[in-house]
Parts: sequence; C-alpha cells; structure tokens
Amino acid sequence: MSSIADPDPVVSVKKQVLALLSTGELRADGRLPTERELSERFDVGRRFVRRALDQLEADGLVWRRQGKGTFAGQPSDPTGELAARITGETNALQVMEARLCIEPELAALCARRACAEEVDRMRRLAQRQFESGDPQAMELWDGALHRLIAQCARNKPLLTAFALLDEIRCNPEWVAMRARARTRASLQVTSNEHLVIIDAIAAGQPEAARAAMHDHLSTRFAALQEELGDVLEMQESSFFRQDLKL
Repeated sequence: MSSIADPDPVVSVKKQVLALLSTGELRADGRLPTERELSERFDVGRRFVRRALDQLEADGLVWRRQGKGTFAGQPSDPTGELAARITGETNALQVMEARLCIEPELAALCARRACAEEVDRMRRLAQRQFESGDPQAMELWDGALHRLIAQCARNKPLLTAFALLDEIRCNPEWVAMRARARTRASLQVTSNEHLVIIDAIAAGQPEAARAAMHDHLSTRFAALQEELGDVLEMQESSFFRQDLKL
C-alpha cells in the first residue's frame, strides 16, 4: 500500500493510476482494479479515487461501463462482437488488408469532423503508447487510439466495419503475435507515424490524414508479414483457424 504525499490527493492518485496503466498489471481487457481496491492500494479515500478517475475519463484515458468497472483506453463498439463468428475463418494479413481499405477513409473523415478536444485525446493516447514498457499496454493504447479516430469519423456503417476488425484483432494469439513483431525501434516509428496522422487530423487535412494512415498501416503490414514468414503463405487462411489452437 502506497502513501499519498502530494498535497492534492487527486493529483497523486491520478499519477499513480497513470503509472499503473503503463505496466502489465491490467487484465487483457484493460480493466482497472475497483475504486475500493485503488483506495486501499493508494491509502486514500474513495472520493479522491473517483475524482481522479473522472479526470482521466475526461482526458480519454479511461472509460466506464455500468456494473462492469473502469477500463483503460477507449470503449469498443458492441457491434464488434459479431466478429467472434468469423475469427476462425480469416487470418492476420486479411485483417490488415481490410484495415488498409477502411481506416484511411476513417482518418480522412476524422480530419473533417474531429473537434480540438478529441484531437487532444488522440495525442494523450499516442503518448501513453510510446511511454508504455509492457507489450500488452502498448497494444491496449494503440487500439484505443485507432478506435478513437474511427469514432470521431462519425460514420456508423464504417465504424461498424472497423469494430468487426477491431474485435477480431483482439484475439489473444493475434495480440501476442503483433507484440513479437514490435521492437523499440519500430515503436519509435509507430509513434512518429501516429503523430503525423494526428497532426493531419488537427489541421483538418483529409487527404494528408488518409495518406498518413495508409503509410502507417502499410508499415505494420510489412512487419506482420516478416513475423509470419513463409508459414502463413503455406497455410493461408487456415493459419489462425481455432482448431489449430495456436
């Protein structure tokens, strides 16, 4: 149990929660400990924990679901649950191909429609990913950033298509595979690419945002291809079938 030394308990709780978000202590779904557990862990009243979480939610770094708890990042679209039906009928490269078709357009629409507060949230999420030292945390913040961009495009059909892909790519085996394809150097490249995307969105430049997102996903596509090597070419769409139990 830690002690709150800062004269403002809310600020101290916020700092410690942010530190927690950068570690590998969270569950795979990004759920935080309960307010009571955080209160005991930080040795501070629950009202200070609640106020700190309120501020983090306003910053776009956590979100809440009634009866479920507080989660890091951005909420997924519930329509993404449909993806469970086809997860075993596709593979990681097919999903990347689909993302290349959809996400550049979402970024372009986002450049037309995102407000300044949403752009600030994007910057905070990108910074959290870069500062994370744990592969699971990196994936969590990366997914949260792309999810926020998709949501800010404000196009429900495209968001539904994105949510389908987003749910598929949350498959634990796929998350582990992407983590293997990441290095510290590639994380720096990803961070730079994210900033280019966000800058184009902030400037209200759809074409630049579209191109930046396409370049970013192409980089990740190439890293994924290198990680998979010849195995995926041989097994093609059956590579990640559930019956392989990878």
